[in-house]
Parts: sequence; C-alpha cells; structure tokens
Amino acid sequence: MKLALIALLTVTSLAGCATNTSGLQIDGERQRVIFGQSALDDAFKVTDIATVKVHSHMRGSVTLVNQTTHDQSVQYRFYWYDRQGLEVNIQPSAWKQQIVHGGEKVSLSEVSISPQGQQFRLQIRENNQ
Repeated sequence: MKLALIALLTVTSLAGCATNTSGLQIDGERQRVIFGQSALDDAFKVTDIATVKVHSHMRGSVTLVNQTTHDQSVQYRFYWYDRQGLEVNIQPSAWKQQIVHGGEKVSLSEVSISPQGQQFRLQIRENNQ
C-alpha cells in the first residue's frame, strides 16, 4: 500500500511538470470531453465514446466529427489505466496523425497492449507539422 501511494505521488508530481500539448482530452471511463483549445472546440464534436472487451484486452474508441468545411489535421494518443486509475503503459504510444475532411466523421480507436488496461484517456491536438 505504501509503495502504491509513493508511486501515485511520483506520477502526479511528474505529470505536474509535463507540458500539456493536448487541445482536446476524452476521458473514456467518465465519457466526458475536455476542450483545451478553442480552435478544436469549434472544429470538432465528439459523438461516441466506448470501451469494449476484445478477447482479453480492452478497445477504446471515439467518434470525431469535423463540424467545419475545411480539412483538419490532428494528432492523437491513447493512455491506458488499470481499475485503480494507474497508468499501465510505461511508455506512451507515439502520436498518430489523422486528417479529418470537412464534415467527415472518423473513428479513432486503440486496443490496450496490457490486459490490465481497463480505462482510457485520449488526447487530440492540432498537427502543426
């Protein structure tokens, strides 16, 4: 228990030092969307947030709708957590790129590498490259 508390405090303190480059965060467990940049807030609508079991692993998916008439280039990354809310993937996956055409609806999804992954958080940011 003491070790788990120390690990949680370490992760929390490191997260406080990290730069949040995400413009949009989706919390799969609570099915809520947090907008951090008004440009993404205006451009996108999140319609479906789901977590389903695929064999012994969980698959998280989010449907993203481009509400503009312009193409939007974004990057996204999934984070996976166990039942206690601790991150299970030590190394976060690389940012993936997606172009969402004007008016288009796309599904972003990922299967947890770890069978302990039960909940996900998805970060989406503008692709400025």
